[in-house]
Amino acid sequence: MANLVDDLGQEMLYLPGTASLIQDIDKRVMVVLRDGRTLIGFLRSLDQFANLLLTQTIERIHVRDKYGDIERGVFLVRGENVVLCGETDFRNAKFKNLIQVSQEEILKIQAEQLKEKEEKQKLLKRAFQERGVPYYSHDAMADDAF
Repeated sequence: MANLVDDLGQEMLYLPGTASLIQDIDKRVMVVLRDGRTLIGFLRSLDQFANLLLTQTIERIHVRDKYGDIERGVFLVRGENVVLCGETDFRNAKFKNLIQVSQEEILKIQAEQLKEKEEKQKLLKRAFQERGVPYYSHDAMADDAF
């Protein structure tokens, strides 16, 4: 990519806002969404609202010391759901202490984890109610936060 020059003729070291993502077009990026999902794919297009078009996308699910990938293909992400977006390079990455498992296995483990979390939330809610204190789960507040 050619060097960018501002209105004063000086070279710009960075682009402000979503324009900085222009450097990552046609590169593999990792996108973390507001709901906690992690997407990895090739950034093909974006706009001023940080709406992203990813191709060859996978959704990576991490549960404890295991991870699994689910093929998603072409994925359009609305900008307001993007928490983090950056270029990734997995060629030299070593995932120490992480075990890759099949799609079916990671979904099963994730479902078990969600069930455990729900049970824990029920116990917390019951304990708070017994003491006369209102209890609001983190998940219930997350929807109203944005």
